[in-house]
Amino acid sequence: MKLLLSLLLALAPCFACVAQTNHAQWNAAIEAFESSDRANPPPQHAVLFIGSSSIEHWKSVAADFPEVKVINRGFGGSELSDSTYFADRIVKPYHPRAIVLYAGDNDLFDGHTPQQVHDDFVAFVARVRSFDPGVAIAFVAIKPSMARKALLPKIKQANALVRNYASTQKNVTYIDVFTPMLGADGQPQPKWFIEDGLHMNRAGYALWIALLKPWVDAHGQ
Repeated sequence: MKLLLSLLLALAPCFACVAQTNHAQWNAAIEAFESSDRANPPPQHAVLFIGSSSIEHWKSVAADFPEVKVINRGFGGSELSDSTYFADRIVKPYHPRAIVLYAGDNDLFDGHTPQQVHDDFVAFVARVRSFDPGVAIAFVAIKPSMARKALLPKIKQANALVRNYASTQKNVTYIDVFTPMLGADGQPQPKWFIEDGLHMNRAGYALWIALLKPWVDAHGQ
């Protein structure tokens, strides 16, 4: 019995990895994007916002960046590898001029390491650059949310790894929303979030807009 328990514990991380790469769970969301595209073809060479719920919930993103054409293809709960997996369907058809990516938050919550977040971002860059070699890409730093305060050390590590990688790449930019969202005590602040402590309120998005606008305006025109 002890041997069996040991084997199950040893295999548990592998089972988790399988669950975390279950891209099929997002098929309905991706098909909804494709249906919308057929009914109302989005603009070519726009700024593509993609990633998890912080992007999906950003319903005002087009109005918030009025100087550029914008497409929102966020799907809540997704991880970095999901955006890479579906890139042929929700990146390639648009030939975006620039990409704003927010992901990695759910990855860490689901047990990925900071190094895996880095590696998955590198894979995303390689995938989209395979069909749009010159596309500019901004990685929005993983935010310090109230609900995931326990992950703060891993968030810092993941952000640092991505920031260092971005500094070595052409047209890959790390946008630091992490530091401005912390309080003077270095801790997450409730003023940026709705009641769940995870998703942002309008004040949180207003901060992001101010931090992203110079990059979006520069690369989206």
